[in-house]
Amino acid sequence: MKLRLAAGLIAILGATAPAADRKPTPEDARKFIDDAEQKLLVLGVDSARADWIKSTYITDDTEALSAKLDERAIAATVDYAKQSTRFDGLKLDPVTARKIKLLKLSLTIATPSDPRESEELTRIVSGLEGAYGKGKYCPAGPDSCKDLEELSKILRESRLPAELLDSWTGWHAISRPMRKDFARYVELANKGARQLGFKDNGAMWRSKYDMEPDAFARELDRLWEQVRPLYLSLHAYVRSRLRERYGDAVPAAGPIPAHLLGNMWAQEWQNVYPLVAPAGADPGYDVTELLKKRNTDWKQMVKYGESFFVSLGFDPLPQTFWERSLFLKPRDRDVVCHASAWDVDFVDDLRLKMCIEITGEDFLTIHHELGHNFYQRAYDKQPPSFRDSANDGFHEAVGDTIALSITPEYLVKVGLLDRAPDTSKDIGLLLEKALEKIAFLPFGLVIDQWRWKVFSGEIPPERYNETWWQLRLKYQGIAPPGPAGAPRGEADFDPGAKYHVAANVPYMRYFLADILQFQFHRALAQAAGCASPLNRCSIFGNKAAGAKLNAMLEMGQSRPWQEALEKIAGTREMDATAIRDYFAPLQKWLDEQNRGKPVGW
Repeated sequence: MKLRLAAGLIAILGATAPAADRKPTPEDARKFIDDAEQKLLVLGVDSARADWIKSTYITDDTEALSAKLDERAIAATVDYAKQSTRFDGLKLDPVTARKIKLLKLSLTIATPSDPRESEELTRIVSGLEGAYGKGKYCPAGPDSCKDLEELSKILRESRLPAELLDSWTGWHAISRPMRKDFARYVELANKGARQLGFKDNGAMWRSKYDMEPDAFARELDRLWEQVRPLYLSLHAYVRSRLRERYGDAVPAAGPIPAHLLGNMWAQEWQNVYPLVAPAGADPGYDVTELLKKRNTDWKQMVKYGESFFVSLGFDPLPQTFWERSLFLKPRDRDVVCHASAWDVDFVDDLRLKMCIEITGEDFLTIHHELGHNFYQRAYDKQPPSFRDSANDGFHEAVGDTIALSITPEYLVKVGLLDRAPDTSKDIGLLLEKALEKIAFLPFGLVIDQWRWKVFSGEIPPERYNETWWQLRLKYQGIAPPGPAGAPRGEADFDPGAKYHVAANVPYMRYFLADILQFQFHRALAQAAGCASPLNRCSIFGNKAAGAKLNAMLEMGQSRPWQEALEKIAGTREMDATAIRDYFAPLQKWLDEQNRGKPVGW
């Protein structure tokens, strides 16, 4: 997750307006946006610092303070956005026009103009995130409490259905109290979005992609259809293997129960790899075991990620990164352990917030989050309005692109592995990667498909949970735990058990990132002159690939994302052909394994 540029602290600062008795000019617009972006930058730094404190010291006081600051921050940005409408219709230079457009689209939530409703909305948003961060399951009183990290560990490692079910239902219970506040949040967020001229809050989110909202929706459908056949093959194979393990708890031709896939949200399935691995495909190593065997500590974990970017020609992280980040879960207080990368002053106060465990999963996560940090620093010379990624999917894709280069050959180069396995073992490696990447794709669609329908009113509060599971069935082929996928009730609020829903973070960026990272990887592998199969290509140590990557990163949001994509991939259109290239051997193998068995649900 990337910390987006927030506006404001202290007070709502007005901008210089042209005299009321004359028509505004392009020069007025330029002065207005230059003034606005500088003031919002100053306010944004203070807001980011307050958010950092709230995330790393969760108390009623930090939540209240953050809510108040966020209220003023959002109100300041909304005020500037509304003022900017007076320049609509003017012929502006491209830079000024883009800055004003981005100002109007810079918010994930717009508070209503009524001060009481504005305060209420920001308090609700802060409270929902705080409730998530403090969430615990206490099956037998206070001494038995488990937080998300502990419950996720059970989902990841246990093979006992009853234990998995208990942990899954225990965590999903933490979101039940959020339901009423979430419904009010939707009402107030929509009101604020409409005051800015959008149909609803979801329409505001969909307007941020340098194309018409309806065209963006069609683009998502096109991309999903390109990868859907591979997902169906993977789903059928995993279902068959899990049925061998768990018997009739997994249907032969229906959806897979959500608690049996090794992840609290069944969004990634790599933790069940030991249960579904093909015979004879074990590459002979496990990254978690390699790290532990070498007594790797948290700092070394982060150093591995930093060294990858340095090998491409990027400068090392600043000393303040090591001094100000949160790397380990404190013993004395609650924190939001969800991994995130921060650029607190939007220049070089880069930070990582993560409760690191010595696992292969966290090894990859660190590379992902550092991708945000190196992206943030690459565009820090841009004007404040352009200090963001080409679109939010780009920010998520960069670190994952680097993670695709964590091949066996890379592990050998950094001394974690003595010898790379033969390419005959690639099916196992590809299957494990597909359980992470391909399994995620429909989940990446579901989160915002559900929220867009909630914001539009298509899904009313009394059907929140019902439609959540309908969408998960449609896209993922996943059912809630229980006999024959017994429905969850409307007393439950299962979407709120996912951080991004509780914290008002748009999610479509992650779907786009899953597409883009393979497109980036293929382009960078070609720049590096890699002649190996795409899944064996690593750009580690290749300065030519690093220069191509940096050329895209340093653009920030100064140009439409299509131009940034062309810079790195040579095309202005997102496509999933790189995913097909990467997983082509696996698709052929899965089709062979599924022959004569039901596919779909």
